[in-house]
This record gives sequence, structure tokens and C-alpha cells, in this order.
Amino acid sequence: MARRTEPLANKRTSAVIIAAALLLCGEARAQSSGGGLQNFFDNIFTGSISKGNQTAPSGQRPGASAQAQATPDTGSAPPPWSGEDGASGHPLMTASAIREAAANFDQCVASMWPDAARRNISQQSFQRFTAGLEPDLRIMDLMDSQPEFTKAIWDYLDILVNDNRLAKGREILAKYKPQFDAAEKTYGVDRYAIASIWGIESNYSTMMGDRNVLQSTATLACIGRRQKYFKDEFLSALEILHHGDLRPEQMRGSWAGAFGPTQFMPTAFKRYAVDADGDGRRDVVDNPADLIASTANNLKKDGWQTGQSWGFEVVLPQGFNYMLADRAKAMTIGQWQQLGLARAGGQPFPQPADKAYLLAPAGAEGPGFLMLQNFRVIMKYNPAEAYALAIGHFADRLRGGAPFVQPWPRQERVLSRAERLELQQLLAQRGFYRGTPDGQFGGETREALRGFQASIGAPADGFASSDVLERLRGR
Repeated sequence: MARRTEPLANKRTSAVIIAAALLLCGEARAQSSGGGLQNFFDNIFTGSISKGNQTAPSGQRPGASAQAQATPDTGSAPPPWSGEDGASGHPLMTASAIREAAANFDQCVASMWPDAARRNISQQSFQRFTAGLEPDLRIMDLMDSQPEFTKAIWDYLDILVNDNRLAKGREILAKYKPQFDAAEKTYGVDRYAIASIWGIESNYSTMMGDRNVLQSTATLACIGRRQKYFKDEFLSALEILHHGDLRPEQMRGSWAGAFGPTQFMPTAFKRYAVDADGDGRRDVVDNPADLIASTANNLKKDGWQTGQSWGFEVVLPQGFNYMLADRAKAMTIGQWQQLGLARAGGQPFPQPADKAYLLAPAGAEGPGFLMLQNFRVIMKYNPAEAYALAIGHFADRLRGGAPFVQPWPRQERVLSRAERLELQQLLAQRGFYRGTPDGQFGGETREALRGFQASIGAPADGFASSDVLERLRGR
């Protein structure tokens, strides 16, 4: 869902699946980013979710969250490629460039044999696993999809953290208690976090994606704007098959190549997969022991702190300076308390010396959260704050915790893509936004919004509400 240094298009597939479901764009996520999730999560905290070129931690799933395939597979064939230019405007995503690259697909795949040989993949394996591969051009539409309407973070959380999934999660924790016990002892990673990732990424193995990972990564390695990144994923997928850890039929997942219940990209599999039961295979698809241990190993190597929470819901005082709600402005919890922040529900903070940053995903009208180191670790699994918040909250609920205390501003209307584009253009006209308006919200847009809000005496929370748009329009 490592570490990723590439655009999100490479994050967990699962996330992608959810994106597809929520955004009604047919397929996507992770198939997040790249999959999907990432696409779904792009800038969810500015008031809308847009698909963009987010950067995924290297080796992580592009897509990213899943759980969510909204509609069950009916067995019907996926729609064909639209034959249109990609929305990104990248020269390799024009229809003519895609057709040209597709015509050269066989030669492109064959040209990767020397690189495969350097990875100790035999010629027999290379020929066996690449024989008959054809490009899946529908992926080009998924890579550059830009939904007109998106979901608000509270709607997203409602979908991911629900009673049915919680009930299934508790069943999974009980059914595989010995495996969770062993992983928790070996890696020091909270079992509820692992179970949460499993549930949100694939709805407990029921929604893992059904695309051929080798075909998807080969397509993306030879066609489109992410060829260098996906070449490594394709060759890593070949390594997995050559070594016999997984069978070809097990390697099915998102359009970006993420597979298995917790959505490993092939490069992430190489880094984190472990053979927990000693059977000689690292099977993160059908072997619960390997799946749980590998996911724990992933989080541990990313810096998981044993015994620490992911963060806390907090109540912010009136007149709070929202310019402090910034991932780069971490302080001790004690320092945040001195600024008037208190834990929602009135409970004390267990360790006031822990450092945390403040997240206000719905602006001044919604709840705030102090995020600890483990929240940053979850974001390495999938670099989207919305995803990490869902994972942390779901883990707390599995542990027996209560829902969030404070209400979300559900009266807020999510901006359409055309309105997001207009908002950026208006911010640029006023000198606050220096990027290229594209309807995709990121940190630059959030900072521009804060600057405008501060200039009119409004809480500088960076939240893209319809009211802010109206103020920009001068109404």
C-alpha cells in the first residue's frame, strides 16, 4: 500500500477498488492508485476527492483501498479502452502514443529479458510466464480517470468503517488468533491494525481484484506515463513466479498490480513478504500465517512503534490558529494541550511527551486529530491521510473503541471538478495559487486556500467549502 516514491498510481489496489466503487468509475484503485485508492484519496481533505498523480511510497500499492468494490463481479467482460487521450495531458497518454506503444508491446516485453536474466530469472521461466501476454489498454483510461464528482471524507469513513465489516473483522481475529499472536510477538505490531488493513484493503479477501498482475504490470511497463516504475513491478512479479512463492492464478489483483488480501505490489512483496510457517513459500494470498506476518513486517520495517496508538480525536478551542494544522508542524502532546487542545471524550492523553501533528480533515467545522508516529507509518502503506484515518479508526473500533465523538459537517456540499478548477483559477487570479489549475487539490491548493481565508478573516483551515468558493466569486 515499500516505500514509495512514485505517484500514487502505485499504491494498494484495495484502495483502488474502493475508489472505483465510491467514484462509480467502473474500476479503479488501487486499484488505488494505480491503482486506486490513491486516486480516490487525492486531496480528500480539501473538501473533495480527486484523481491525480500522487506519489506512492516506493514499492507500495498504487491504488489504494479497497474494500470496496461496490459492485460484485458479474462475469461480464470489462469495457474496452475508450481510444481517447488521457486526462493528464502527458505526451505518452495521447491516443496515438498509446496505439504506437501497444503495437510494439511484444518487442517491449522481449526487450526486458536481459534485465530479467540479471535478476536470476531463467529463460524458461521468462518465456513461460510472458508467452501470450497482450496489453490491457483499458488500464490507460483507469490511470488517467478524473471523476466529476467525489465523496466527502465522512461518507468515505461511513463506507469503510461499518457494522458488517467490524463483525467480520472480529471473526477474523478470533479465527486466526494463533497467527495474530505469533505476528504480534515477533514484530510488535498491533493485531487490530493488521486486521484493519485486511478489512479495508479487500473486505477480508472478498474483493481483491481480478486482473492478471503480470498482464497489468507489463502493460504499464510498456505503455503510458509510468513505464520506469512499472518495469520494476513487472520484473518483480516475474521473480515471484520464478521462485515459486505464488502461482500465476494467485497473482490477480488491481489494474495497477496490487494483489492479495492486504494488497502487496510486487516490489513490496519482495521487501516484506515472509514465510511465517516454514513451508518454503511466502504466500500472502492464501496462507493466513504468511499474510498476517508479512503485513506486520511491512509496518514494522516502516517504523511502527509498539504499544503506541495512531492518534487521538481532539477538540480545538475557539479562535484556534489553523495554520498549525500542518504535517510539518509536530509538537509534543503537552505543547498542544497548552494551546488549548483536549482529547475528545475527556480522557487524558497517555503520554504527553509523544510528538504529534494536527490534522483537521474537514476544516474548522469538523473534528481534529493529533497524529502520532504510527499514523505516519500507515501513510507509508498508503500515502493518503483519509486512508490512514480509516485504518486507525477501524482498528480502534475492532479493539472495542467508540465512534468519533464530534460530528462531521455533513451539510457541506462536495465541489464538482469544474468547481474545483474554478476555485484554483480564482485563487490564482488573486495571487494565492501559483500552480497550474487542474481541478486536483493537493498541498499547494490547501496553502493557497489558507492564504485567502486568512486575508478575509476566516479560519485558515484550507478546507474547500462551497462557501469559500462563493467568497472567491465575490458573492
